[in-house]
Amino acid sequence: MLEGDVFHPTASQEKMAKGTPLTDQDRAGWLVALGEELARNNEVSVVLSCSALKKSYRDTLRSYKPNLRFVYLDISPATALARVSSRAVAEGHFFPATLVDNQFATLEVPTEEAGVLTVDATASMAKLVAQVRAWL
Repeated sequence: MLEGDVFHPTASQEKMAKGTPLTDQDRAGWLVALGEELARNNEVSVVLSCSALKKSYRDTLRSYKPNLRFVYLDISPATALARVSSRAVAEGHFFPATLVDNQFATLEVPTEEAGVLTVDATASMAKLVAQVRAWL
């Protein structure tokens, strides 16, 4: 299990902590680091959690692991805002709730892409795991 947030460079984490959205340029090195980590783990199954918001981001990751599949957690902006707000307070996460709107503005929904499963992010963890396992 790889948590994509830990691969953000310190400068990007500081930028987000100040409420400044990342740009494509900011994310480029992060995507390379994620891709390299996926490639390093090529012999085993890996779950990577990250905000691969744009098709170009997902394509960068696919270039490192061609058969890569994505699970798109479909969630409303209001529910995402509530979750991020509680996480930031409870866990001291560097990503503030003020950036949620930017995430949705940047998002290119992947439902028309091959190798993508869309699931309801408000479903129980047990249901989500069952859906993903059945799909895989």
